[in-house]
Amino acid sequence: MKQFLLTMAGVFAGLVLFFIGLPFLVISAISTAAHPAAVPAKAVLTLDLRRGLTDQDAESLFASFGSHATSVMSVIDALHRAEGDSRVKALFVRLPEGGMEPAAADELRLAFRHFREAGKQVIVHSQGLYPAGAVTSTYMLGASADQLWMQGGAPFQATGLASSDIFFKRFFDKYGIKADFQQRYEYKNAVNGYLYDDYTAAHRLAQTSWMGSVYETAIAAAAKDRKLDPAALKALLEAGPYDAATAKAKGLIDRLGQVSEAQDAALLQGGDGAKLVDLDDYAAAAKADGAPALNQPAIAVVSAEGAIMTGPTQGGFNSHNVNSDDVAEALDAAAKDKSVKAIVFRISSPGGSDTASEQILDAVKAAKAQKPVVVSMGTYAASGGYWISSQASSIVAEPSTLTGSIGVYGGKMVLGPALARFGVDLRDLSVGGDYAGADSSSQEFTPKQRAIFAADIDRVYDGFIKRVADGRKLPADRVREIAKGRVWTGAQAKPLGLVDELGGFYQAVDKAKALAGLSGQEVRLKPVTAHRSALEALQKMLGVNSASIHALATAAQVLSDPRAQQVMDQVSQAQLRTKGADLLAPVPRF
Repeated sequence: MKQFLLTMAGVFAGLVLFFIGLPFLVISAISTAAHPAAVPAKAVLTLDLRRGLTDQDAESLFASFGSHATSVMSVIDALHRAEGDSRVKALFVRLPEGGMEPAAADELRLAFRHFREAGKQVIVHSQGLYPAGAVTSTYMLGASADQLWMQGGAPFQATGLASSDIFFKRFFDKYGIKADFQQRYEYKNAVNGYLYDDYTAAHRLAQTSWMGSVYETAIAAAAKDRKLDPAALKALLEAGPYDAATAKAKGLIDRLGQVSEAQDAALLQGGDGAKLVDLDDYAAAAKADGAPALNQPAIAVVSAEGAIMTGPTQGGFNSHNVNSDDVAEALDAAAKDKSVKAIVFRISSPGGSDTASEQILDAVKAAKAQKPVVVSMGTYAASGGYWISSQASSIVAEPSTLTGSIGVYGGKMVLGPALARFGVDLRDLSVGGDYAGADSSSQEFTPKQRAIFAADIDRVYDGFIKRVADGRKLPADRVREIAKGRVWTGAQAKPLGLVDELGGFYQAVDKAKALAGLSGQEVRLKPVTAHRSALEALQKMLGVNSASIHALATAAQVLSDPRAQQVMDQVSQAQLRTKGADLLAPVPRF
């Protein structure tokens, strides 16, 4: 009985924390966001890139809890606002010690350069650069600053770009596991780790090609910003690694010092009384200070980041997936909005479901029939990410964006023989046609099932080719040459005709303005999304109307507000539901 009572007490405490503490925590966060601190007269913005970066802001109920990651889009938006803000004097940035997503570094570099062109200083500090990921891209971003500081004694190891892949073929053979997959075609290497014990010739060629492109892009950009010859900088970097003092002596960085010393240097740019202000806090305050005039023509911004899947976002909890119902609905809303003159569709996705991709592409085509739709590619827009981009009015990609991968794969893992070795037997039952049991993991496809599945893979691949050929106005045979599942960088994709321009988000906005006949005019950016905001998700979870939640969020004394008690009375009725998915189904994947 004692243990039962202790257990029940724990359960009760957990329920109280979830159903009472959490809503008040969310309400408090909403209230704080609605009343951000004022920006001082002399502000030096701070940006800590060690927290990690997404491409776009998460749009889930708990996006702001338990995570300190920021987004590329929020950073460039804040810096864009700060360019014309006389209160903002400089930007102080802390670099990560490892690599960054190359296209994210490209985008931030453009923002830093534009910020500097507005007459403001950028000072960057590094506590060392280690050979993890695309560290050369991290250095490239630091090189775009007015001053690049490094902590004394720290390592400078930006000597190149490397990657590692795991191959399971021999392990699978040893334990009787069969990877029964098909690819279209040889460059579609997502499942090569299951099928082979080493890189195929095509896999090696494609991967070293895009890696080389990313590396050369970073070298060229850093050389331009440091006013060095690209070949000389490349030779200098590859002759490393160095310590910080040697890196300074060779002209790779500007100053040696601790973080506090670099901060003081940034504050000097602000003048007497300057204060450090976190970039996120500045962004909230700048938005609260005023919105663009509503009589300005609008450019809608529709965002898509993550794996592409069918259906809507469930209950506000999926933070980074591209849900086809939501994105299609947002594109449709932007197309019907008379104040919107063009749409910028920001995409950062490695692919996903072909049917979900087709639903989104259909929405892109419908929107384009009414107004220009310009795609802005983030870290990647490959496979399904390229499918949904392919028929836009124009495509703008960063030089290091990973794109293309026009191909498809699919199949299943056959675990029956492996489990049988350990006395575990998988048995199947099915009714209907032979293909009803095709997704069974107990055995390989039968010859008839394999033929049907291969035809389905071919159908999806041929459809992909046609959509790209139609959208990019390329002969289908030419698309087949550059497809086969091969990944390209933006710099490689432009001469192939897969993208139109190299640049970032604001270059895509300029393109949208030009296509809408708005060049030279002031416009307002209007985010359009079908994702539920935190407020809407809380409303749905608690089962109350938005007016009640707004009242709670703005109440000065939430705990004494009778309306809060009314909400709490309804909280106990909230239920969370989840949906499962069969990941072993042999369906085409991008």
